[in-house]
Amino acid sequence: MLPLDISAELGKAGGYLVFFLLGAGFGVALELAGFGDSRRLAAQFYLKDMTVLKTMFTGIVVACLLIFLSSAIGWLDFSQIAVNQTFLWPGIIGGLIMGVGFIVGGYCPGTSLVATASLKIDGLTFLAGAVIGAGLFGESLPSFENFWNSSFTDRFLLSDWLGWSIGATVFTVTVFALVAFYGAEKTEEFFRIKGSGKAWSWKISKRSYIIGAGTLIAVAALIWFIGQPDPVRKWKLMESRYSAQITSKEIFIHPLEYVKTNSESSIKLITLDLRPEAEYAAFHLSGSENFKPGDILNPKMVFPLTQLPSQGIVVLIADQDSVSVKAWKYLKVQGVMNVYILENGLNDWKSLFADKTLEGKPVNLSSPSAEVLKLFPKDSYIQKIKIGSKKRAGGLCS
Repeated sequence: MLPLDISAELGKAGGYLVFFLLGAGFGVALELAGFGDSRRLAAQFYLKDMTVLKTMFTGIVVACLLIFLSSAIGWLDFSQIAVNQTFLWPGIIGGLIMGVGFIVGGYCPGTSLVATASLKIDGLTFLAGAVIGAGLFGESLPSFENFWNSSFTDRFLLSDWLGWSIGATVFTVTVFALVAFYGAEKTEEFFRIKGSGKAWSWKISKRSYIIGAGTLIAVAALIWFIGQPDPVRKWKLMESRYSAQITSKEIFIHPLEYVKTNSESSIKLITLDLRPEAEYAAFHLSGSENFKPGDILNPKMVFPLTQLPSQGIVVLIADQDSVSVKAWKYLKVQGVMNVYILENGLNDWKSLFADKTLEGKPVNLSSPSAEVLKLFPKDSYIQKIKIGSKKRAGGLCS
């Protein structure tokens, strides 16, 4: 199942070659679309040439449909696709500033590179200004860093904001894009024939547009009809990727490693206790949350776990490993990073700490301090936790 690690498949040199070809291809596509000409780019703001809007919407919608159709039929694991972090208000302010710069300069950072590659002086001038501006921004960032990092959400999609399914959101975005495309086409036509005496018509003049729009709507409807794979189906598709971690027991951590991890201030530890409510009420680890196994299949319950920072770790507790393993499987395929299982749940917990004392006092069984680690040999357990982080997307126009 995609995505593939290109560097791992082709080696570092092969990976760099693929990335170079993709970047060069993107630049060529922008040049062929006319994005290396500041006059054409600026003309969209005067509603005379809507090439930018039509080209970008076409690219966005086609990519959107290919991604979610591939995900729906099990070719692509969308949870592994890098999605830029959301900083809502800083993003809005930054977008407004960039928009003004786009209108005044006629370029965005990416298109200025295309123009520079075409040996255009205005593109080079804009690119130099962008580099200087980025440097000034970096130097002044400490003065407004709190605002810059505000309204943060890690992986926040339009469907999350609307509370809709992926299919419904994709269909709506496709319809919106087609309406915008139609409006752009007719706006261009209005300014093109203005003053010529020709009659303006609301009708679509090209049959190819109707065929293309119908195809996009049909694919969007198919994505909505099929739906995105639920965790059970996703595990069947992705079992080969993760099953070795279960077989090798590398996801099972010793109680002492749990104590050590819980004591580290740099770690955000989330403990999900999957035992029945009565057992949880009788005894549970301090700070743990009582989760029903069925909650793991509920996207609304799992969503906060997908938003954990890179130093976030989720530990599962259950009386039987089969319960915690099933929960681990479904969390992994939903994109939750750094998930581990407390070995044997709490079955060995009390026997491990019950007879231990610190400074003459019994160890607090629900929340042993890191000091308790000194009571055990250093080789009492093998450290298993390795913090992994999601790959981030990046780019001049992202």
